[in-house]
Amino acid sequence: MNVTQPHAGMLFIPGGTFKMGSNDHYPEEAPVHNVRVNGFWIDIFPITNHDFERFVAATGYVTMAEKPANAADYPGAVPDMLAPSSTMFRKPKGPVDMNNHYNWWVYVKGADWRHPRGPASSIKQLARHPVVHVAYEDAAAYALWAGKELPTEAEWEFAARGGLDGAEYAWGDELTPGGKHLANTFQGDFPYRNTLADGFEYTAPVGSYPPNGYGLYDMIGNVWEWTSDWFQDHAKIDSPCCTADNPRGGQQENSMDPANPAFRIPRRVTKGGSHLCAPNYCRRYRPAARMAQSIDTSISHLGFRCVVRDERAAAQ
Repeated sequence: MNVTQPHAGMLFIPGGTFKMGSNDHYPEEAPVHNVRVNGFWIDIFPITNHDFERFVAATGYVTMAEKPANAADYPGAVPDMLAPSSTMFRKPKGPVDMNNHYNWWVYVKGADWRHPRGPASSIKQLARHPVVHVAYEDAAAYALWAGKELPTEAEWEFAARGGLDGAEYAWGDELTPGGKHLANTFQGDFPYRNTLADGFEYTAPVGSYPPNGYGLYDMIGNVWEWTSDWFQDHAKIDSPCCTADNPRGGQQENSMDPANPAFRIPRRVTKGGSHLCAPNYCRRYRPAARMAQSIDTSISHLGFRCVVRDERAAAQ
């Protein structure tokens, strides 16, 4: 195959059919179903702070976390919650009620992509770390500027599997083969005790772990990644095929946020798990795993990568 690389730092993934989802873990991953994707280019690494800084310097773009929220969009919200802020993980001092995620998630004023660990932090030493605190529209704006798009859920999962159709992880069926950690996840007792057996407490520089079978890095762990698909059950997906005629393979679903029933928040699918996924909580460091994320939300463990769909290349 002679395919011209459209952008530096991308790999071409030939199209094919694969078994998407899992019947063995969380209900939103089921049922396993056959999906076909066309060939596409995908970023080898997640978008880094360095990449995003270039985008902001060229465009003057301001992310959602850096702007005050519109009070009309959040009826009844406490005024302080409308200030520029983002959601951050805060490790509790000891065991907590695992049914209440507010025991470790907090809104922090001044947290944003430039200040990923709070207002006093910076990205000065984090140029090669994945950018975080980016809402869906921020990721989409970067992709548009770069001449790319965000991947569909099917494209993302196909790429993450690295050719290992049906395998539990992106590298096989063992989480730590030979005791070796192959992704940045949480070891110990989430959320209060991380043994750092994989070497990192927060995000890791991209490429810190081996690539998958396609040569892609950080498809599992480190940060969750946005996809372009609206969240819905696999059983409700309108078409099992992700093709050039219907690349999205789904439709918008506005999902009620149970914590804020006064308004409805559309949610997109995010994939890959993060450095906060642990065996005792959120075992989503697998290609089949998926999470619904409100599009207005930025968070300290969520980033993205991009794709380019080249029909001419896919046909070669």
